[in-house]
Amino acid sequence: MSGQNAHHVDRFRMTRRQHLRASAAGAGVAMILQEPTFGKEDLTTGLIDAHSHIWPADTETYPLADGFTKTDMQPPSFTPAELMAHATPCGVSRVVLIQMSFYRYDNSYMLDAMRDQPGIFSGVAVVNKDDDPVTKMKHLAQQGVRGFRIRPGRESPETWLNSDGMRAMWSCGADDGLAMCHLIDAEFLPSVERMCRKYPRTPVVIDHFSRIGVDGNIHSADLDNLCRLARFPQVTLKVSAYYALGRKATPYDDLGPMIRRVRDAYGAERLMWASDCPFQVQADHTYEASVDLIRTRLNFLTPQDREWILRKTAERIFFS
Repeated sequence: MSGQNAHHVDRFRMTRRQHLRASAAGAGVAMILQEPTFGKEDLTTGLIDAHSHIWPADTETYPLADGFTKTDMQPPSFTPAELMAHATPCGVSRVVLIQMSFYRYDNSYMLDAMRDQPGIFSGVAVVNKDDDPVTKMKHLAQQGVRGFRIRPGRESPETWLNSDGMRAMWSCGADDGLAMCHLIDAEFLPSVERMCRKYPRTPVVIDHFSRIGVDGNIHSADLDNLCRLARFPQVTLKVSAYYALGRKATPYDDLGPMIRRVRDAYGAERLMWASDCPFQVQADHTYEASVDLIRTRLNFLTPQDREWILRKTAERIFFS
């Protein structure tokens, strides 16, 4: 997250985007998302997708960060309506939105979706760890953000969590109950373990099994490191991104042994299912296949396990 910050938006003063929105409102134009309010009658029983991305085709109202172009946006858009067209038929009523890298530290589109669909979306934002992160974290938390995505970038496993800014983020997470959400490969797990010892009250989330299996193989040493983090009660794990792991083919049963191992280590109450849309709905992959791996397959999962993984864990971390 360090380095480029040319498109960082100061949320404490009016931006060009806000002028555009204000002009639109003054002209009687509908809200910027121009999408329906999704049904809320099943919020207490519907499933929760703990990880999905959204972005609009409109790059004037929501400009891309330096270094990104429209060709990077594949698919060209994935709006809340497009997301819920996949999610709602599968019984998913709430989604945790993850700030998309196209916008770097500008979380505006995600925040607008959360504001326009209250109760439907929670959010994981991105802040610059080197630019007063605590002030920004607290401001974003007031808008419903419940976690912050952190990733190593080009930093090494030994150094990426060592900065003053990162320590401030973990401390704020402990004080305010805000999760540090890690997009990392398995080689970075020991550095997370060290931080968990230093900050035992900071909620920690590991995305996508720490990408174990992305090369097609579930390496036992990597899985051992992932399960070792289960000794820290503040750590939860997303069982997600099936399209990218193992055989990378439906019905994803080859991931069953890894899911069983982490269930045994963490307990189902510290696991949460997620789709990682829109990437889960490309090529031959479908949203339904991702849900069904947990909902109807894997006979070692009890009904209580499925309830925790498909709703209750994400509800506790991101919607409480």
